[in-house]
Amino acid sequence: MAKVFKKTSGNGGLTLYLGKRDYVDHVNSVEQVDGVVKLDPTDFGDRKVFVQLACAFRYGSDDLDVMGLCFRKDIWINYVQIHPADHKPTLTAMHETLMKKAGDNSHPFSFEIPNALPCSVSLQPGPDDKGKACGVDFEVKCYLANERSNPDEKIEKKDTARLIIRKVQYAPSQIGAGPKADLCKSFMMSDKPVHVEASMEKDLYFHGEAIPIKIKINNESNKTVKKFKITVDQTTDIVLYSADKYTKQVFCQEFTETVDPNGSYENTLSITPKLAENKEKRGLALDGRLKDEDTNLASTTMLKKGIENEVLGILVSYKIKINLLVAGGGLLGGLIPSDVTVELPLCLMHPKPEE
Repeated sequence: MAKVFKKTSGNGGLTLYLGKRDYVDHVNSVEQVDGVVKLDPTDFGDRKVFVQLACAFRYGSDDLDVMGLCFRKDIWINYVQIHPADHKPTLTAMHETLMKKAGDNSHPFSFEIPNALPCSVSLQPGPDDKGKACGVDFEVKCYLANERSNPDEKIEKKDTARLIIRKVQYAPSQIGAGPKADLCKSFMMSDKPVHVEASMEKDLYFHGEAIPIKIKINNESNKTVKKFKITVDQTTDIVLYSADKYTKQVFCQEFTETVDPNGSYENTLSITPKLAENKEKRGLALDGRLKDEDTNLASTTMLKKGIENEVLGILVSYKIKINLLVAGGGLLGGLIPSDVTVELPLCLMHPKPEE
């Protein structure tokens, strides 16, 4: 094990240990969360020790939590009691490694993450926003209390140790053939159309990987293709609490190649949408981030059969658009340009790390 993650409560009585913070959603199942808590019960009194795993959607920053309003909604929550001992999981290799690291008086715990829960996604804050970012997050929390889930019981911050974890999806091992789209568009004052065709080699690309797009233009009209541009749009569909849908452009590049009447064009152009070029766009969906770590544009949501989309919280998808600006020909042709647009779906994900 390369690294152990741990957090100690302010009172020093609880230390939470995890062997990793990324848990893989394999679409059909999710990796189990195995951890250990080291206890120093000197000052516990009659209180018990609980460990909680919660998946929550935050739709407002901490500084808005005023007048009893809470901008956080728990999607799923589970608790286990480890002192006095109540929860006794089957020990795994991860437990044994962590217990060896923690030493005496360490107590193991395990959580099964339901298959239907969303993956970790955060929405990029604006330059002046403070507090935690909006989005879906998972948190493991160990705390001292008389009852495990009494909302009226005040839990002191010093009696709590917590770590944020992430539920992530990786690209499937099998990558399919790429999408293809074509369009034939006719114009006033022209007997023949403009035909455009766009295609990609595969149906999935990794974050940061160059995406080659093969473009063919056959201009049989009497108009001129003045230029064209390629854009990538990210659509974030927040289905958890309302039907909000946001579309933000994450890539745009213009190409000044012209295609004269009865001319043709064929080329393969590479594009790479990156978060680095979109740092100022508030509300852009990003993969869930841990404190002090950078992240990337959110991965495409892999939908699951038999599970309602509403449960998945935030759905992220991408679309590539190839837009041709056509002008010329006819009395008004030079004054009224026309657009010819074809679209391709794009799937962006991370490759599965080697074990």
